[in-house]
Amino acid sequence: MKQIESKHPAAIRWFHWINFPLLSIMIWSGLLIYWANDVYKIGWGNTTPFHFFPQGFYDALGIGSRLSEGMAWHFLFMWLFALNGVCYVLYTIFSGDWRYLVPNRTTLREAIQVVLHDLHLSKAPLPRQKFNGAQKIAYSSIIVMGFGSLVTGLAIWKPVQFGGLTAMLGGYAAARVEHFLLTIGYVLFFVIHLSQVILAGWNNFRAMVTGFEVVNEGD
Repeated sequence: MKQIESKHPAAIRWFHWINFPLLSIMIWSGLLIYWANDVYKIGWGNTTPFHFFPQGFYDALGIGSRLSEGMAWHFLFMWLFALNGVCYVLYTIFSGDWRYLVPNRTTLREAIQVVLHDLHLSKAPLPRQKFNGAQKIAYSSIIVMGFGSLVTGLAIWKPVQFGGLTAMLGGYAAARVEHFLLTIGYVLFFVIHLSQVILAGWNNFRAMVTGFEVVNEGD
């Protein structure tokens, strides 16, 4: 027999859906800024198998020669991104929802079970819980990454005014690398997250939209 159960409160759903476009705009505007000095590559010496990013990438997305526009968007939406993140963290603390998100001593084992299950290497049913081990690690990591992006962003935005912070991060060049790597991390998170949503099915997606999920009684 199927029944409807509450899963995600309205606040969590709002923070989630607000964060998605904010982070997308931050990545897009960050690319506009990065184009002005796209120094990173995978290679050695004068050999460059892959450059971040090939010219065709910029041409296809119309990113070229838009530095000032990128900076304007980035510096505006970083405050909204930060505000949404702070509100989310405060909500989880005061509501007690942090208990469902923070990894514990069994989280790693549960995450491995989830991975094996998704790869069809294990047929053992996953325990019913609000967030499984893999989700706890992913969602906790994204909070840490968000904090890291704000810190490294401030360090490369105002390296003189925040000289102490920039020095703690290894200097301007190191802070820029760290900021760039965090951005790659967001993109990878997007890809994995969307894949997990597709694998989990409509019921899981509906829960993040409506706050409720349909479950089979007795599961």
